[in-house]
Amino acid sequence: MNLHAHPLVRMLRALELPTDDYVVFGSGPLLAHGLRTTIGDLDVVARGRAWQALTAAARPVSTPSGHGRMVRLQIEAVTDWLPGFDTDRLITSAELHAGIPFAPLAEVRRSKLTTRRPKDWPDLALIDSALTTV
Repeated sequence: MNLHAHPLVRMLRALELPTDDYVVFGSGPLLAHGLRTTIGDLDVVARGRAWQALTAAARPVSTPSGHGRMVRLQIEAVTDWLPGFDTDRLITSAELHAGIPFAPLAEVRRSKLTTRRPKDWPDLALIDSALTTV
């Protein structure tokens, strides 16, 4: 799939967020690497100007985990990922795909191993396969 054509990616691009203040996390990086062709939402970790732009579009609320704040626009943006994940480090370690910063697959793997949800196991298998062929 053409990453530029994905509706969630188009929606994210339309927000015109500064690329040095956010990173796409969750299953989004699997889409960027061609490991998945569909995702239910796009998770974004944001700070600074990107967070300000997001909160201008929607009112921030508490996250389900109680860790940080969240904005929901079909794109779920948070100020903090899970405990143990540093926002600044995630953003500075991002990889650009189609001009959009995505978290490295190794960080996505670490996140999915932290949550250990049944829905994450197929993604972990895809990530492990991709990381071993690199």
